[in-house]
Amino acid sequence: MAPKVFVPLCVVVLTAALAAGPPVADAASAHLHFYMHDVLGASAVQVVRGPRGMFGNTVVMDDVLTEGPAATSSVLGRAQGQYIVASTGSMDLMVTMNVVLSSGPFAGSSVTVVGRDDTGAAVRELTVVGGTGQFRMARGYVLWRTIRPDLLELDVYVNP
Repeated sequence: MAPKVFVPLCVVVLTAALAAGPPVADAASAHLHFYMHDVLGASAVQVVRGPRGMFGNTVVMDDVLTEGPAATSSVLGRAQGQYIVASTGSMDLMVTMNVVLSSGPFAGSSVTVVGRDDTGAAVRELTVVGGTGQFRMARGYVLWRTIRPDLLELDVYVNP
C-alpha cells in the first residue's frame, strides 16, 4: 500500500517545485542609485490627517525614480507605498514602500523597504526586507538623503 501513496505524493511535490519557477541567479550584491521625486499633491497624497498636529498624518506615494536629480532624467522605476508621521514630538516617519524597477538590468524586479525616517538627520538608513524577481528574498539597506523637500537621493545596497 505504501507505493500507491508514494507516487502521487512525488507528483505533487515535483509539480509544486516546477510551479515555483527557476531559482534566482546568485549575485553577491547590487548597489542601486536613484532620485525619488516625492511631489506632495501630485505623486504623494495625504489620505489621513492625524488627530493631534502632524502625528498620524499618512501619505500614500507613487513617486518617480530617476537616474539624475532632474525630473527630465531617465525614469528607472517608481517608489510605491506610504509614510506615516509616527512621533508626537518630531517629524519621524514610518516608511513602507516597494521600489519597482522598470528599466535597466533589474527591470521587472522590486525591492521592499521598511523603516524609520528621522527627517532631521542628514542621512537616514532604512531596511530592505525582501523583493521580487531578481531580488526575491533580498536583504540589505537604503541610505537616503533629502536634497530638497520634493527630492530624495537613494542608495540601495541589496544582497539578492
